[in-house]
Amino acid sequence: MQVVVVESPSKAKTINKYLGAGFKVLASYGHIRDLPAKDGSVDPENDFAMVWEIDADSRRRVNEIAEAVKGADRLILATDPDREGEAISWHILDVLAQKKALKGVRVERVAFNAITKSAVSEAMAHPREIDQHLVDAYLARRALDYLVGFTLSPVLWRKLPGSRSAGRVQSVALRLICEREIEIERFVSEEYWTLAAQVSSEGGPQFEARLVMLAGEKLKKFSLNNEAAARAAEQAVAAATFRIEAVEAKPARRNPPAPFTTSTLQQEAARKLGFNAQRTMRVAQRLYEGVDIGGETTGLITYMRTDGVDMAGEAIAEARRAIEAGFGAVYVPAAPRAYKTKQKNAQEAHECIRPTSFARTPAKIKGLEEDQFRLYELIWKRAMASQMESAQIETTTIDILSTDGKTGLRASGSVILFDGFLRLYEEGRDDSAEEDGGVLPHVRQGAKAAARDPKAQQHFTEPPPRYSEASLVKRLEELGIGRPSTYASILTTLRDRGYVTMEKNRFSPDSKGRIVTAFLENFFRRYVEYDFTANLEETLDEISNGDVDWRTFLRDFWKDFAANVSDVGELRITQVLEALNESLGPLIFPKREDGADPRGCPSCGDGRLSLKTGKFGAFIVCSNYPNCAYTRQLSASDQQNAIEGGEKLLGVDPAGVDVLLRIGRFGPYVQLGRDDKEAEAKPKRSSLPKNWKVEDIDLEKALLLLSLPRTIGPHPEDGAPIEAALGRFGPYVKHGKTYANLPSIEDVFEVGINRAVDLIAEKRANPRAGRGSAGAQKPLRELGAHPESGEPVSVMSGRYGAYVKHGKTNATLPQGSDPQKVTLEEALGLIAAREKRKPGKEKPARRGVKSPPKKAATKAGAAPRKAPRKSTAKKKAAAE
Repeated sequence: MQVVVVESPSKAKTINKYLGAGFKVLASYGHIRDLPAKDGSVDPENDFAMVWEIDADSRRRVNEIAEAVKGADRLILATDPDREGEAISWHILDVLAQKKALKGVRVERVAFNAITKSAVSEAMAHPREIDQHLVDAYLARRALDYLVGFTLSPVLWRKLPGSRSAGRVQSVALRLICEREIEIERFVSEEYWTLAAQVSSEGGPQFEARLVMLAGEKLKKFSLNNEAAARAAEQAVAAATFRIEAVEAKPARRNPPAPFTTSTLQQEAARKLGFNAQRTMRVAQRLYEGVDIGGETTGLITYMRTDGVDMAGEAIAEARRAIEAGFGAVYVPAAPRAYKTKQKNAQEAHECIRPTSFARTPAKIKGLEEDQFRLYELIWKRAMASQMESAQIETTTIDILSTDGKTGLRASGSVILFDGFLRLYEEGRDDSAEEDGGVLPHVRQGAKAAARDPKAQQHFTEPPPRYSEASLVKRLEELGIGRPSTYASILTTLRDRGYVTMEKNRFSPDSKGRIVTAFLENFFRRYVEYDFTANLEETLDEISNGDVDWRTFLRDFWKDFAANVSDVGELRITQVLEALNESLGPLIFPKREDGADPRGCPSCGDGRLSLKTGKFGAFIVCSNYPNCAYTRQLSASDQQNAIEGGEKLLGVDPAGVDVLLRIGRFGPYVQLGRDDKEAEAKPKRSSLPKNWKVEDIDLEKALLLLSLPRTIGPHPEDGAPIEAALGRFGPYVKHGKTYANLPSIEDVFEVGINRAVDLIAEKRANPRAGRGSAGAQKPLRELGAHPESGEPVSVMSGRYGAYVKHGKTNATLPQGSDPQKVTLEEALGLIAAREKRKPGKEKPARRGVKSPPKKAATKAGAAPRKAPRKSTAKKKAAAE
């Protein structure tokens, strides 16, 4: 008997069919052990010895593997073919050795680049030993991430209450997002004009030409910077007589892009399919592990975590045959195309992401879910196009010059002479770019030309766009920060921590994220520098090549990092906040039009504004607090500009009391009456609903908000009043101690007694409705049946937002997810992750790694020891 260990159960089932009798294939379900989320898991004082823990589920699986190995001739470790897969194999081998289960058993390592019968047979014929250098690189990365996170995060909690955590790569990605936001806020738009005219020559068709020379001077972008200059240019063109000065046609070739790597797949899936990185990798994993085709489970794509762009020779040959059969011999280049990666160290020289068979066209594959089909089609087209002939393009430029040589126009156009790979695929772009015009008519050099209808058009320069997932992944890769296989988890962490929000699929930094970034730049600048982080990645790659000792690397890093943490730990919070006041000054204290001190309090006049941190993040407060209660949000941009000085008088109510619109630490709100320290009761206030814009608030809307809670009428059963109001979680109706949610803010002002009574009755019949239980609640969408239980999987609407439901398991949708676009594939992943976090189980980390509960801990090469007690801070670290 030969025992084979893979990572996933679906892969185990498929490979067992391929290998047949004499083999037993078991699944490890990802990592079997991990560093416990507590202090002391990595011990710098003991040469970075690590404590590993196994949770209950993994312990059961390890015991199953150990039992199967008894009496086996060979143990074949066939985990994924990357650094993480090598680490999982090493963990399994180490645990089995501790159990003394390997006596007389030959241990070998194989790696499947694709889950097909031929690929599995080929891999089994070429076993090897575990690559210790890859394992060392994994250990170094795991220890490094642990030491940074568990050392830096407590400093954040003490110095910046309300902060969540910091991470080695996560913090650098956040810095990129924050710096782009600063660029946008500091951007000053400039006016400029362009001019185009309709040109014709010798009775030929008209074509558009742009003004490029005026008064004998070559035009620059801002040469025409106002309307007067633009109108003068129109008159000059209208009055001039022109001739065709030059005609130039240049042939060009456009080559196809390389086949997908992990990074480029994530970027292109974001551009063309609207997938985030996490969704892309989840769907790609399913395509790699295989789907049922003709009664046999077959992997559709090669391994999806790779930096390599090389394609196997037999795959290239098959692609060329498929191109000739589908498009004709003219689309097949004379020689196969070879690509080279730009990465300094492609991830273990893996092959690119491609179909396992080019003969499996997307149209031929049945039974795929929508996401699977769309991603497979994208991968198939990109890989096919990478081996197709180049497109042939002719670019034509026509220069038109006035007879006095002072005014010049230019027309540019291009025509595709042969479409080549463009017939199948064209790479997407992150941001739109100007392109040449279409086909230009034939004109004769030296011929007379007429320029008619010159029109000037006004433009304004625009700030750089915020990062999308695609452009941020691209930038991280360009800087050499992180690895493509980790980008999905990095971006998810930033969203989950509340450091960023998604606006129109672009990253916008939250105030918490900006404060954390400013703190790290001021006190841990070296560790969020792009070059420093990229150099760490290069060193980790050198460890994987066997060129650097991993413990030496950690010692060098820890010496300086620990000293930096110690120095910052001695600072007082007031010192930290003052440093941040200076660092963020231009952002949070913008210059005033009247020239007054930007930090002067607009309410009391003699106080100074300063940052303050709280449970819900940072805000601005007056130094005269509590005598002056002025507060506002961190950014003084849009909302603050809409309410000059932080306060705006909207009018007076029927009783003659002022109605004010203000900005507070939690956002904009309306207030009835002014602050009076001697009054017994504070003025009535009401926060603005999330979908109400500050600039749209007038006296009428403010009075509506201040009228809440609104009495709808008496309940027909007991005569007690039913009220409609706006609460922390949205609009609701209330009767006694029963609260029932309302769909929208408008319903608060319009709901009648009959509907209110029905809502109260429904709530009492189903008390948990809207709090995570479906009960009698109607699903927003039915996604289909769960593949294992057959029970329905649904999208529900809850008090805290949309979630997916299967049986008794409810899983909240990630921030920014559209409930109407959630697929069954995504829902199953969320449900599986939620089930692992139920009581007795821990939240999974990356790729199936679980953070175990308190169990016996073992240090590599050491006896089990009792885990230290957690302090409050350490418990928080574990939760993070």
